[in-house]
Amino acid sequence: MFRQVRIGHNKATGRNNRQALRQFVTFQRPIRKKFRAAHRKLREARMLAKGLLSTRHPLLVHIIPTRRCNLSCRYCNEYDDFSKPVPTEEMFRRIDRLGAMGTSIITISGGEPLLHPDLDAIIARIRKNGIMAGLITNGYLLVRERIERLNRAGLEYLQISIDNVQPDDVSKKSLKVLDQKLALLAEYAEFQVNINSVLGSGVRNPEDALAVAQRAQGFGFTSTVGIIHDGSGQLRPLGQREREIFEAIMALGKRSFSRINGFQHNVAAGRENDWRCRAGSRYLYLCEDGLVHYCSQQRGYPGIPLEQYTEEQRRREFLTKKGCAPRCTVSCVHQISVVDRWRAPQVFEADPSAAPQPLVQPTAPATRN
Repeated sequence: MFRQVRIGHNKATGRNNRQALRQFVTFQRPIRKKFRAAHRKLREARMLAKGLLSTRHPLLVHIIPTRRCNLSCRYCNEYDDFSKPVPTEEMFRRIDRLGAMGTSIITISGGEPLLHPDLDAIIARIRKNGIMAGLITNGYLLVRERIERLNRAGLEYLQISIDNVQPDDVSKKSLKVLDQKLALLAEYAEFQVNINSVLGSGVRNPEDALAVAQRAQGFGFTSTVGIIHDGSGQLRPLGQREREIFEAIMALGKRSFSRINGFQHNVAAGRENDWRCRAGSRYLYLCEDGLVHYCSQQRGYPGIPLEQYTEEQRRREFLTKKGCAPRCTVSCVHQISVVDRWRAPQVFEADPSAAPQPLVQPTAPATRN
């Protein structure tokens, strides 16, 4: 009898201890979030100061660990359904090389990067090199355990692009499907979350973009809006109703580096932008084959292996005019180039042979950034 009573008491104590532990973890999470947010802002400030003081290092690199994706959005030209993941040791070599260049931020994209079996180790390697770590995902594979692993790996930014409220034959990245994922991120993520909505050709209900942005704000996330470009990253002006929705989203107010997007007012109106594109220098797109490209929509040039891409070549690209720049809608390149807008006029002309060579032929307009 005594033994049975002790066992019952131990079980009750165990339950109480587990409950207390869960309460403690729940209590600690907001504190950790605030601490990590403050630390992230400090790192951002250091990154900006370093970028202003020197033009000799990349500010942002998009790196692709796998081209395979678990979705097949009709507008996207950046995925396939068969590629194997880049070997982890090769990813480490590329990250270390970018670290040696002094890179400030690496954003992991795809395909769907969560399909890489060693993504957590890749993120940790980025952080080990002193580089800020970001991730662009479709969100389908996010569960509590996966989010907590991303926390432990040291992820600092995550972006999901939500294309509509209800899934359709163009895109399954809908608010209906992903809303539960956003709730999990709001509760468990200790990194910054940005939700990107889209406007433009191929979007059936432009009002969906505003609904997505408002939902993101409700969760406490930052929100951005992307304007769908064609298969070469070139602008397609918005209609009147789309422009009204675009301005409404821009006015929602929550600020972040990803909202350095004044150029989009011109894009929305179909006007060209007068700017100095620093792709190939301050911004690099590193494909799964380890080749450096201007951006996701200009794959094929310069097309040089990362290990052979020299500081001299980066410097020349820094000073090279890009023929695609005036009508470009690729947000990340615009945002990074703001740092150097005030200096170093571009004196070289781009190689006339430079032309996009998509890894996947687009079947409709495409946007990722």
